[in-house]
Amino acid sequence: MNDFWIILIGALVACSCSLVGCFLVLRKMSMIGDAISHSVLPGIVIAFLVSGSRDSLFMMMGAAALGLLTVFLIQMFHQSGVQSDASIGVVFTALFAVGVVLVSLFARQVDLDLDCVLYGEIAYAPWNTLTVGGMDIGPKAVWGVGATFLLNLIIITVFYKQFKICSFDPAMAAAVGIPVMLFHYLLMSLVSFTTVASFESVGAILVVGMLIVPAATAYLLTEKLSVMIAISMVIGIISSVLGYYMAYIYDASIAGCMITVAGILFLVTLFFSPTHGVIMKKWKRKKMMAQL
Repeated sequence: MNDFWIILIGALVACSCSLVGCFLVLRKMSMIGDAISHSVLPGIVIAFLVSGSRDSLFMMMGAAALGLLTVFLIQMFHQSGVQSDASIGVVFTALFAVGVVLVSLFARQVDLDLDCVLYGEIAYAPWNTLTVGGMDIGPKAVWGVGATFLLNLIIITVFYKQFKICSFDPAMAAAVGIPVMLFHYLLMSLVSFTTVASFESVGAILVVGMLIVPAATAYLLTEKLSVMIAISMVIGIISSVLGYYMAYIYDASIAGCMITVAGILFLVTLFFSPTHGVIMKKWKRKKMMAQL
């Protein structure tokens, strides 16, 4: 039964990340997830100092708040003339450093379980169950990540056209009356919630892989956004299933194997994609030269 829960959690994380990851790839903001994963450390420490508890709920709330602050600061710096990649680098390194200082000053003798929060271990997720009315209703990760997936699906479905236009042509979106910045912050909020919700299952570092690799793979396979999102989710699910059995065979990290499979699928697509594949492009070029 644990096999089923682990694969399900991996698939839910992959689908949640794919829904927002496709828009990040299109907006050339792929590393925003990495920035959030590093900058949440001070939020975790502050949540502990305020609540006096190491309960994961308080830590996740603190992490989510800092995730949103990260997005706001990156956008503010970018609007002030700083390049996007530089804004991301400055914000996440500065906030991560603040977190390290806070740990050294106020929580040096306290085990905040940062390894769990930042790196995660999906193999343990099935044992951390949710009990309602004395009845075990399954792992907390399934409900947490499942709720995040449902939230992402509903919001992106309802505002699909707005997100699409804002991603491809922000100037036109503004011209037709779409509040571009509102939808930017809404998307970044979804990215933040998705990253934080996945901390305890696959870990923040590996969430970056799920945010970007399936979406980047799908980008090479289609020119249509809706199809790109669907392909990205399918690739994420395949990566979760094959990654689990790969980890079982080689006795390796489950989450790591899931991202490895996703990376292998990306490389295969990079070389053999019908439209963008390196080998296919060379073959078409040779065919055209032969016809001349």
